Amino acid sequence: MDEPQFHQPASRMTLAVARLVAQAGLLAGVFGVLVALVLFGELSVVAAVVSFLVVAAGVAILPTPSITMTRTVEVIRPQLVSDDGAVFAVADALADPCLVLDRRSVVLHANGAARRQFPSVTRGNPLTFSLRNPQLVEAFDLAMRSGNVRSIELHETIPSETWEKVVLSPLRHPGQEWLQDEDRQLLVTFQSLTELKRVDALRSDFIANASHEMRTPLASLIGFIDTLLGPAAKDTVAREKFLVIMRGQAERMSKLIDDMLSLSRIEMHQHVRPTGSIELAGLLREVREGLSIQAKAAELDIRLSLFDGSSTVTGDRGQLYEVFENLVENAIKYGAGGKTVEIDLAPSSRPGFQQQVTIIDHGPGVEPEHVPRLTERFYRIDADASRKKKGTGLGLAIVKHIVNRHRGQLAIKSKPGEGMRVDVFLP
Repeated sequence: MDEPQFHQPASRMTLAVARLVAQAGLLAGVFGVLVALVLFGELSVVAAVVSFLVVAAGVAILPTPSITMTRTVEVIRPQLVSDDGAVFAVADALADPCLVLDRRSVVLHANGAARRQFPSVTRGNPLTFSLRNPQLVEAFDLAMRSGNVRSIELHETIPSETWEKVVLSPLRHPGQEWLQDEDRQLLVTFQSLTELKRVDALRSDFIANASHEMRTPLASLIGFIDTLLGPAAKDTVAREKFLVIMRGQAERMSKLIDDMLSLSRIEMHQHVRPTGSIELAGLLREVREGLSIQAKAAELDIRLSLFDGSSTVTGDRGQLYEVFENLVENAIKYGAGGKTVEIDLAPSSRPGFQQQVTIIDHGPGVEPEHVPRLTERFYRIDADASRKKKGTGLGLAIVKHIVNRHRGQLAIKSKPGEGMRVDVFLP
């Protein structure tokens, strides 16, 4: 647009010439009159010239409208700056997963934590394409209709059990009604409650199961202590016998507590996938060597079969060692009648997995109806036999949770008289 920017003053000569030009008609008329007077009157030429010059001079010095010189420039109007950038920057600064959604639930932005936790969430797609939880969809609708903050607890079981506190916060624009704002947005944040929930579950399990498991050894210890303080106070033979039993009961309680703590640590981090690199062939050799004395005492031979290719997997070395140590130890304890325990490492026979480790014993086996429950906590087919073998009922539960954390699969097959086969599939 044209706007006056500055005034440039003109010189006196320029102004005089401009006035004469502006009054050219008047001067022409005066000049004509003077010429007529010279031709037909008694006015001399000199007088006519002087008269004309006087008139011209008067015109030159008379005030006239000022001349304003303008320059046309293009004025750039300031553009309204969107506040989306500020919202996205705040979302990126959060440590917890955070999404920015528009009124149609389309994902406008996902911070780094959200992209890692929800890799299927894509910018430009509705959130329901990736997260189809009905509670989340309902909470979004309520928050978008009311303009109020909504909070829900999101419980997922695949690929592992997780709990999330989800808060949906409307982003209001000043001076605009919420429902009339076509650019209204929601800020969605996720806070993990998984560890808290698992700690609560562990506490309940410990009270319900561990206290029951400890009742018998504690009762035995109290009875033996009372006997040693009373009737057997001076009986050397009885004291030595009772002390051996008491030590065994104390070891049983210690093993139970160790297994409970191990299981709790695994469950609290089950949703976090390990990132280490493990060579399975070397790990299985260590497991066989570590249990060789126990196998020899049970008159068993541990046979290890390895394939020639690469056996590298992603995982936690300590936890995978615990998996195969538990499985081989169980095979030694409960498959002693078969004389051999076989460990086989081979490429996976299931799609989606790279390695397969198989542990086979040739013992008595179990009834098929027991197989699905073998990985439950404190589940025992024969409780008395398990206690005599110093079992806590937690070994296979620990194995299952470690395999799940590694995004693997556990398969158990058994029939009476045919022993037991355990397959561990790892990606």
